Amino acid sequence: MRLDGDAWSRCFRDFASSAFRLELRQVYTMPGEQDELARFRAGGRPPAGYHYGWLDTVAEARRQGKVMRRVRVVYRPLTDYTEYEFTWGFAWNVAAGEDIRVLDMTERDEPSLPDHDFWLFDETTVVQLRYRPDGTQIGRELLHDPDLSVYLGWRDAAWKPAIPFRDYWHGVARSGV
Repeated sequence: MRLDGDAWSRCFRDFASSAFRLELRQVYTMPGEQDELARFRAGGRPPAGYHYGWLDTVAEARRQGKVMRRVRVVYRPLTDYTEYEFTWGFAWNVAAGEDIRVLDMTERDEPSLPDHDFWLFDETTVVQLRYRPDGTQIGRELLHDPDLSVYLGWRDAAWKPAIPFRDYWHGVARSGV
């Protein structure tokens, strides 16, 4: 079942305890981010009091005692998009309460990970995210009767070796990589 609009929003409003995202692509082409991405590429930083809707979603989940986690898979050198995402997104998401980890695959053997991004809600509901080769999202699919053990395995394979976002980002920034 394709998820759009309110059906997609309900996933984040109605999950009971946990939401996990596996983010594999090195570039995402999100129309709403293009102006900020251009400012980032021109050397701009987020303005004072920077805020966007996802922060409210994360903060509300945290207020309700829910956990939101994400693993961002990266390769060095980081793409401009990944650096933008870290600077204009993840630093703020973590402050709002999202537990983000980074799995740097540059010098690692490939763990057993899927070829697609997904959200896993309450360890029972899987939404597969679909993208064009350029990173433009073309759909979100609620999977019926997915093999949950496979998705839980992918989650664990990514989560266990990943390091907290702030530790990773400060290490990369200091090393100039």
